[in-house]
Amino acid sequence: MIEPREIRTPLPDWLPDFLARQPARYPTDEAAMAVAIALAEENVRQRTGGPFGALVVASRTGERIAAGVNLVLASHCSIAHAEMVALASAQLALGDPDLGAAVPGGCTLVSSAEPCAMCMGAIPWSGVTRLVFGARDADVRRAGFDEGDKRDDWPAAFARRGIAVVRDCQRGRAEAVLQAYVRAGGPIY
Repeated sequence: MIEPREIRTPLPDWLPDFLARQPARYPTDEAAMAVAIALAEENVRQRTGGPFGALVVASRTGERIAAGVNLVLASHCSIAHAEMVALASAQLALGDPDLGAAVPGGCTLVSSAEPCAMCMGAIPWSGVTRLVFGARDADVRRAGFDEGDKRDDWPAAFARRGIAVVRDCQRGRAEAVLQAYVRAGGPIY
């Protein structure tokens, strides 16, 4: 049996230069979403993963803490979704698994698409206090991706846990990235 000595999901080489060209603070959800969608577009253009991008930002200041892109195919790891990569990067950067405790005012996860069942499970444990997303579950499924089983009332369940949900932020642009990926023959996994 082969045993890995460590688990690694390297970020794409292009990511630091890409982020250096982006604002470090986002005054609105729309501004942060524009970068999350641009991450998804660049990930597809660079052929480093699927059409998904995410950011973790400080809720009070809008300061970017971390970014993530989908790395499932590049890493050969089914959990390397953009949201998971962004959350893990933020936790590692801050040295704390509880983003709500690590950042005064809490953190917002900004995702180009509604999180799948796996990512949805990780959000409450990450300490995130807000979720903002673009494309809806139906848009992602229409592109061919399996989003898993999710409760219909998941936004209410998040609200009970103190996590605010903002839907449809630049939904049309986010959905267009998914459709462009499909038209280009991107692998559905």
